Amino acid sequence: MNSKLIKELPDLLANDVISQEVASKIEDYFLNKQDQTPNRLFTVFGVLGSLLVGLGIILILAHNWDDFARSTKTFLAFLPLVIGQCFVAFSIWKKKSNAWKESSGTFLFFTIGSSIALVSQIYNIPGNLSTYVLTWIVLSLPLIYLLKSNAVAILNMIAITYYACEVGYSFGSFGESPWLYLVMMALIAPHYYRLLKHHKNANMTSIFNWLFPLSLTIVLGAFVDQLSELGFLMYLLLFSLLYNIGKIPFFDEQKLRRNGYLIFGSLGIVIMILTMSFDGFWYLERFFFNAQETYVSTILFIANLGLLIYSYSKGWLKTFNLFQYIFVLFSMLYVFGLNIPIIGTIAVNLMVLALGITTIKIGADKFHFGILNYGLIIITALVTCRFFDTNMSFVIRGLLFVFVGLGFFLTNYIMLKKQKSRVESLKH
Repeated sequence: MNSKLIKELPDLLANDVISQEVASKIEDYFLNKQDQTPNRLFTVFGVLGSLLVGLGIILILAHNWDDFARSTKTFLAFLPLVIGQCFVAFSIWKKKSNAWKESSGTFLFFTIGSSIALVSQIYNIPGNLSTYVLTWIVLSLPLIYLLKSNAVAILNMIAITYYACEVGYSFGSFGESPWLYLVMMALIAPHYYRLLKHHKNANMTSIFNWLFPLSLTIVLGAFVDQLSELGFLMYLLLFSLLYNIGKIPFFDEQKLRRNGYLIFGSLGIVIMILTMSFDGFWYLERFFFNAQETYVSTILFIANLGLLIYSYSKGWLKTFNLFQYIFVLFSMLYVFGLNIPIIGTIAVNLMVLALGITTIKIGADKFHFGILNYGLIIITALVTCRFFDTNMSFVIRGLLFVFVGLGFFLTNYIMLKKQKSRVESLKH
């Protein structure tokens, strides 16, 4: 037992800080926790082992492939798939451990992909990469629920994201909107919901809390068809929605590192608005309302508004947070501010400044130095952006950086003093 708390138990008992009963419960807790660690490690190494075995089989077959007859090639193409299915069936039938299920599911996931590719190559079946990946995903999705496998779910999310990028961004040719991406993500959502409901604080749930917003962020651009001007608005509305999801008490009460929605949303909003704070951005062509981008933006706006109204009805909006309302202000500005650069530039710069001040206030209220300094970084980024696109003298620019630096020092110093006085008052 390497826990520092365990080592301190004798001193705590000697000084009558805790009772013997409490000490025994603490010791039992850490012992049980230690017993679970090898199982987790075994699961991780089992998945890695399955990956390596699968890749090794593919390499061995690929090296000698041209020497085999067609019937032999067909047999070898299906052999790994059959072996993988046998391992999965054995894991389910014998109710094996989670490590067995994760390992067998990972192995079968890759054998499905290899079998499809090999059969297509042997019999010269025509097709493109997106169709191949889609077929792979459709065949492997049921494994998530048959095995309740997190590893297979993660691999499918990666494949789904890649499929959407292949279809939507098309890498040099004309792409089309990957609507099937939404369907396939919806098929994974029940597994994610089960993790949220039964394993809220698990590390695996935290991974999904990051993967979902990351996947949405990567793929949203694939839904931009012709009006790229609306792509900026779409992304800001998405980041705003992620932020509002992250502020739901279920996520907001968790540690910040587990709340990928809040971090993605906050950083995304700041980056997008800083990008739009330059004067040249607002020289845009007016967009048409009868366009795919308009419909997507409208759906995201309604989702934001609906979530905000629901949060208000539940009493979750206890204090004003500009991040949660920025989508309303910016949508109005975006619709009416195009081709009026002076209005758009001034309004967006004021928004960035207000977001920085709001973040500083949140950090001060929570006595959180990380959030406090994040707000100061937002203001520093704004000053840096204006350093490059204004005609101010270098003296004024230098003074601005001096004032921002002093702000960093004084704000942190005041916070530190308040924290010390607060600790001392609690002692007395």
